[in-house]
Amino acid sequence: MFTQIITPGFYETDALGHINNTVVPMWFEKTREPLFKFFTPDLNPAQWRLILAGFDVQFLAEICYGEPVEIHTGVAKVGNSSFVVTQRAYQRQQRVAQGNTTLVQYDYQAKRSVLIDDNIRTQLLEHVITDE
Repeated sequence: MFTQIITPGFYETDALGHINNTVVPMWFEKTREPLFKFFTPDLNPAQWRLILAGFDVQFLAEICYGEPVEIHTGVAKVGNSSFVVTQRAYQRQQRVAQGNTTLVQYDYQAKRSVLIDDNIRTQLLEHVITDE
């Protein structure tokens, strides 16, 4: 599991003073970068090997400006060419949001998914989390 701290920006608040619901998916994408590096170590877009197949986010409590948010990122499942990333956001030790993202290893030239090789599969499996 990877853990990263996000410092919410004032520009990320909504009219009610909470973090806007469109922000959390962006935080989740940013904190998936350690997993992206398994596939593209330098994060070079010209060598990108992943495509997003779907995601969901559940909002469990208000997220407030001015207090750090801790995001836990891990792997829920590894398939043949896809894997599911599970993420949880905490503020003041309370889970405030959670979500899952399905990513597929993809060959952009051939326009098709490709099998995850054993080396990357092993790295992904080192970060499996089931529940917190």
